Amino acid sequence: MKSNTTFRVITRSLAALFSATLLYAAHAAEPQVVRIGVAQQGMGDPPTFGGSPAATAQLQHRVEEALKPEHIDVQWLFFKGAGPAVNEALANKQVDFAYQGDLPSVLGRANGLKTHLLLASNVRTGIYLAVPPDSDIKGVKDLKGKRVGVFRGTNLQLVTDNVLKENGMTERDLRVINLDTAAAQAALASKGVDAVFLDYSLFKLQRQGLAKIIYASRDGGLQLTRQAHLLVLDDFERAHPDTVQKVVTSVVQAAQWSSDESNRDALFALWAKSGVPAQSWQAEYANQPLKDRMSPLIDPFLVARYQAVADDALHLGLIRQPVSVNGWFEPKYLDQAIKSLKLDGYWPRFDASGKPQA
Repeated sequence: MKSNTTFRVITRSLAALFSATLLYAAHAAEPQVVRIGVAQQGMGDPPTFGGSPAATAQLQHRVEEALKPEHIDVQWLFFKGAGPAVNEALANKQVDFAYQGDLPSVLGRANGLKTHLLLASNVRTGIYLAVPPDSDIKGVKDLKGKRVGVFRGTNLQLVTDNVLKENGMTERDLRVINLDTAAAQAALASKGVDAVFLDYSLFKLQRQGLAKIIYASRDGGLQLTRQAHLLVLDDFERAHPDTVQKVVTSVVQAAQWSSDESNRDALFALWAKSGVPAQSWQAEYANQPLKDRMSPLIDPFLVARYQAVADDALHLGLIRQPVSVNGWFEPKYLDQAIKSLKLDGYWPRFDASGKPQA
């Protein structure tokens, strides 16, 4: 009888020890920090950015709040070198997630980076061509032989190349100078270049009388737009799927808030903390439904655009081997976030050609 009692005590003790071990292992599996790379230079202290649901999530501290119960710190790491610099950080496992554009991620995939694209974050974004105010350049066709600033390796470059293609030219017809965003603005303002292809930052220069925007790629159709996303390293995803879900849900919440037209002014005021004036965001999003741009959906349009970017990158010699997007997108975290937040049908879906689906 005594031996049976002793056996039961030992069994209960072992079971308690086993349960405690499992609990510890589960707790130990949580990362101490989540590092999110951002493919642009941040502004302010601490650095911030604007123009996407990911930016809204950072400015509103949504990821931090979601991970606070697990005592997980969140680091937002900004890269002046944009997409190429983020790829290097991913390769060196210096970041776990990344917010970047379509072309850099394709280049990373071509070079063996193992990632999954989790959701869209600022899609159907055009580029602009700007020249000095007194320039006689009237359009894209007038750029032949001119000094033109292009931020190579970013999602600006491929749209620029497609714009040139539609006008019967390639980069070889121009005197292309590789300039990041800040350098391109400075070069244009000082007339160190004849023109630049750039983003919404040109609106501020135009208001200051230092530039004149003469072309917007969105006017040529959604095939002349660029896409951005949030991705995760495969290793991190396999080790911490619950953390990935919390991050994705946080960004989807930010996407919903950013898509609400009643928040339009508040959204642009929030993004202005990044150093880009609210007037520039107003100009960038003029006459466009926020839901069209802030949608996190992995729809046929997004998948088709990423495959098109990969095909174009190969054709232009930016990569040496074909890249397929099959298996690259991982929608299960997005689907779960949409379900848990009751957002099914909230954002419009677009077909591969860019037309809204019924």
